Amino acid sequence: MSTRDVRIDDASGSTSVPTVDLKFEAVVIPVSDVDRAKAFYGGLGWRLDADFPFDNGFRVIQFTPPGSGCSVQFGANITTAPPGSAQGLYLIVSDIDAARDELAARGAEVSEAFHAGEPGAQYQPGAGSARVSGRAPENASYGTYATFADPDGNVWLLQEVTTRLPGRVDAAETSFRSAGDLASAMRRAEAAHGEHEKRTGERDEDWPAWYAAYMVAEQAGTELPT
Repeated sequence: MSTRDVRIDDASGSTSVPTVDLKFEAVVIPVSDVDRAKAFYGGLGWRLDADFPFDNGFRVIQFTPPGSGCSVQFGANITTAPPGSAQGLYLIVSDIDAARDELAARGAEVSEAFHAGEPGAQYQPGAGSARVSGRAPENASYGTYATFADPDGNVWLLQEVTTRLPGRVDAAETSFRSAGDLASAMRRAEAAHGEHEKRTGERDEDWPAWYAAYMVAEQAGTELPT
């Protein structure tokens, strides 16, 4: 690597390499019964990417949740972590009610939707936690959760995100990972556009451009059109 490839961040003094992507693509979860876990995640409708057994007893299985850029791996001799010790594995959804319904229909025991009564309550299961039943006030993005666990007790945390915080998504690379996400975004744009036409008092003939601007801004966390 040449010195030209290294950039110094003046604010922190740290070095960075802007030309190298570091893509987080897989996370390992510990399970006690590999075939049981395979049946569970397959039953959820997650895509089976690999099931590779080796002569030395090592076995790796990989599944990818629908629309996800990151996969989950488990198997034999793949981790020393205790089975069920993976907690708070985030799954981001645009419609938590639809996600809960689909997971439940596929056999997962999904909690009711809840929001955090105090910071961090989404990680505090059981009696006495500060989880509050029901959706977040005003349906705030990032604020509504639900959970489910696999047969070993590894806990997945659903979080509803409808509007991204600024800087989380590059507006020039906005994309939707599933038809469901795109449909949900279009419904929100439709509702917002209806308010826009009420304010202007006239029909917006160029509504496709308004929809597009709204949906891109919503994903990128920039100012929404009015």
